[in-house]
Amino acid sequence: MNNEIYMPEIECAPREEMELLQSYRLCRQIRRVYDNVKPYREKMDAAGVKPEDIRSIKDLGKLPFTVKQDLRNNYPYGMFATPLSEVVRIHASSGTTGKQTVVGYTQKDIDIWSECAARALARVGGTKNDFVHVSYGYGLFTGGLGMHYGAEKLGATTIPASAGNSMRQIQMFQDFGSSIVCMTPSYAVSLIELMRENNISKDTLHLKSGLFGAEPWTEEMRREIEDGLGLKAYDIYGLSEISGPSVASECECQSGMHICEDHFIPEIIDPDTLEVLPAGQQGELVFTCITKEAFPLIRYRTRDIATLVYDKCECGRTLVRMLKPQGRTDDMLIIRGVNVFPSQIEAALLSVDNKATNYFLVVDRVNNLDTLEVQVELRGDLLGDNVRDVESYKQRLKHAIDSAIGVGVSIRLLEPKSLARSMGKATRVQDNRLIKNKFEKK
Repeated sequence: MNNEIYMPEIECAPREEMELLQSYRLCRQIRRVYDNVKPYREKMDAAGVKPEDIRSIKDLGKLPFTVKQDLRNNYPYGMFATPLSEVVRIHASSGTTGKQTVVGYTQKDIDIWSECAARALARVGGTKNDFVHVSYGYGLFTGGLGMHYGAEKLGATTIPASAGNSMRQIQMFQDFGSSIVCMTPSYAVSLIELMRENNISKDTLHLKSGLFGAEPWTEEMRREIEDGLGLKAYDIYGLSEISGPSVASECECQSGMHICEDHFIPEIIDPDTLEVLPAGQQGELVFTCITKEAFPLIRYRTRDIATLVYDKCECGRTLVRMLKPQGRTDDMLIIRGVNVFPSQIEAALLSVDNKATNYFLVVDRVNNLDTLEVQVELRGDLLGDNVRDVESYKQRLKHAIDSAIGVGVSIRLLEPKSLARSMGKATRVQDNRLIKNKFEKK
């Protein structure tokens, strides 16, 4: 693709220069949060750390961690580092596991976020000549507006489609000349399914690349999306608490997501011991925001399980890369003492059938034994097969998953279209053990 590098002075900076810039920004940020954010000051005082103790990024480990509960405890504005009069926008997480986490942005924060999103688009070949079709949701969710502002910063033509009305989305692809699409991977699969049902060829589209994020997805799903939409599919990473999409994203090499580490310092820690792990080891991803004004998180534990790679990428960028997250510590299911991530099950399903993208996991406890049922929609072309063929298909799925996770599962085949389709983040798990525990406590 030979993409032109946006801001090469940053994205291709020598390691020593990047670390000097990070150290300078970190020291200033720590002084700011100590002076302006009471919860940080109290945590640092309790840990015996003063701003003057932080002289470079080598001192980062002296600082206490921040977790999502800290944000909830100080809901809504207790973690802000600037007066509310300087905050020009509010975003918030969905709050599905508790109170919403509220994030604020100054105008400078918005400008930096837009710059990072523009860099993400440029990494996948985006230029001012492109039509960027944004199908992430708009509103308190950061996805839509994040990529919208990034496309405008790049000078591209922005199509603020949002999510929903899927046939119209496909028509816009065709009529508006959309060349880059931004959406969740599960929604992309839904659109591909709709195109097949209506005999719409990918050759009628003009798409060349897409940035797919906001939920876990596998290499098998990447191939399904690339084949179904006729584009190159790239991963993009962000989280509401840090800066939405574009904290990191893939380049043409598709060999890890480049982190905008001039704004976000990454670490990998052991989630149990909290020790910082060497480069190349897998653990929990931690971020420190060194340029954010309104809501600068320090050593924020993301709960994402990832690996950092510091080797120079073939694209020429020197920015550290994070490999695709392998799950989340808070999404991890413990089944009969075994750690299981939904992404492992998805990869196993797709290794047998690359069309098996619609699935749902039901965890339960029967007679004090954990059970895991994997519900998979039966493809329409298999409905007419004889019982023996369907049973063989079911057993192949079971064998692949059992082997992948080391736990025996049951497979339940569903009629096509039985599972709800998602326009945003897909819901994949129902853990009935949690429901039963709550009921028993009452």
